[in-house]
Amino acid sequence: MKIFITGATGFIGTHLINRLSQTDHELVCLVRKTNQNSELLEKRGATLVKGNILDKESLLQGMKGCDWVMHLAGLYDFWIPNKRLYKDTNVTGTRNVMESALENNISKIVHVSTVGTFGVPEDSPFTEKSKPGTPIGKYFQTKTEGEQIVWELHKKKNLPVVGINPCAVIGPGDTKATAEFYLRIIHRQLPAKVLVNSVLTYVYVKDVAEGIIKAAEKEDNIGERYLLGKYHASNGEVSKMVSDISGVPLPGMNMPDFMTLMNAYLLTGIANLIKKPPVWGMATDQIRVMKEGFKADGSKAERDLGITYTSIRQALEEYIASIK
Repeated sequence: MKIFITGATGFIGTHLINRLSQTDHELVCLVRKTNQNSELLEKRGATLVKGNILDKESLLQGMKGCDWVMHLAGLYDFWIPNKRLYKDTNVTGTRNVMESALENNISKIVHVSTVGTFGVPEDSPFTEKSKPGTPIGKYFQTKTEGEQIVWELHKKKNLPVVGINPCAVIGPGDTKATAEFYLRIIHRQLPAKVLVNSVLTYVYVKDVAEGIIKAAEKEDNIGERYLLGKYHASNGEVSKMVSDISGVPLPGMNMPDFMTLMNAYLLTGIANLIKKPPVWGMATDQIRVMKEGFKADGSKAERDLGITYTSIRQALEEYIASIK
């Protein structure tokens, strides 16, 4: 199949392209004119289309002749100085991609979103059928709005979409919030252990790439959603794994949760004034998500797509080896 891909140079996108380059699929990747990673895509055999998801004409032209679309592009950050960019990218950009796919008669779209669109459901662990709770923070709120557009177009205009909702993604190549936290442990930049009892569900980045491909290749699954993730672990347990693998001891002090949240509000307030990211990465939205935690059940993807989940420890070992 000829596949049009957005977000190909991102964390998940890079691993997806590496895996797709081992298949017979033909790859067409949307890239910004200034993207420095374009050369890597060409080395993987991809055709490049200059543009971005806010430039609808570049989407319409780039998708011509393609069979499938894989939409990964989005703004993933828990703090940015210009909050409007969340909606521009995660809502308007998503709408542009989906409408362009409809106009080009694309036969299948894999929309890659996030587990955060489920908010904090009453079910624990929750599944694809669980009633969502309220999403936390601007990033998850706008990803939820984008998803609502996708499923509304599926319902009203038969958009041929399959949804992918990864849990907390870990592995080599990550430069965002999760990896930044691990780096602060490794570089001894955390003054104390935080939110040690909060539990998240994790997934290895290469398992996400595999899930995206298998969701695209599976027949008769239009309209399905797949949570990707299996292993639940507390922040304290994951921090201990990072410490054991890296050989770097954890801070001796344990900061109470209420104090962690208070510090996050203070540091984020300062960040909003000086237009620089919060110290120690303590953005309020990120700390709220970590404090609340989530337990998701990604067994549907195991059953329907045949993926096998990699352990948290192996994913962390690969990540730490890659930064060394």
